[in-house]
Amino acid sequence: MGEPPDRPAFYALDAGGWRDYWSLLHPPYTVWHLSYVVIGACIAPVVNLRWLFETAAAFFLAMGLAAHALDELNGRPLRTRIPDGVLSAIAVIGLAGAFGLGIHGAIVVSPWLWIFIAVGGFLVVAYNLELFGGAFHSDLWFALAWGAFPALTAYFAQTATIRVEAVLVAGACAALSAAQRVLSTPVRRLRRKVANVTGEVLTTEGAREPIDASSLRAAPEGALRWLSVAIPLFAAALLVARL
Repeated sequence: MGEPPDRPAFYALDAGGWRDYWSLLHPPYTVWHLSYVVIGACIAPVVNLRWLFETAAAFFLAMGLAAHALDELNGRPLRTRIPDGVLSAIAVIGLAGAFGLGIHGAIVVSPWLWIFIAVGGFLVVAYNLELFGGAFHSDLWFALAWGAFPALTAYFAQTATIRVEAVLVAGACAALSAAQRVLSTPVRRLRRKVANVTGEVLTTEGAREPIDASSLRAAPEGALRWLSVAIPLFAAALLVARL
């Protein structure tokens, strides 16, 4: 008998019960991308904690809950046992909550936030359900939607405007998300779609080192683990410094 299949993600727990909901949240990545909200807000001239909290809460609901629930509905990549109806309810509640917070911001901060609300809602659904033939489910759109958009939205929620520094930080967050995608794509393939890996490395000294799926994903997955710690720590340091 062969070895049991790898977990679908390094943070995923064994399927069943509350563990499925932990896996669904993608905790390291959710915290990572919420850090972009903090970073975007903290480059504003004045940091308003109320709007920072509301923006972070909206992105948690839309991205941490709704987006991940829709992603799991679309092919069960995390292999959870959460019923389809529950996943649909999580997606609807998450989007409704995010829209509610966004509408509050549009009323109080700026009506231009309606554009952010529309774009964010579209990206959550189009990206995760791979609508339009998957046109919006690409490395570029991942970088823009999960990297640039949270930072830019958080800055606008603080200032009701977009300045050069906001565009630059959004570009930086997009680049980090692009790097994340470069690392995570082969890891995800190894964990979810590759049944077996065999081979060896022959060094210049004549030594032979076996290759398997675990050895192939060790470096990119290790980098992802460290980045999922580094980015939130950077965001926290920035927030503490501003306050």
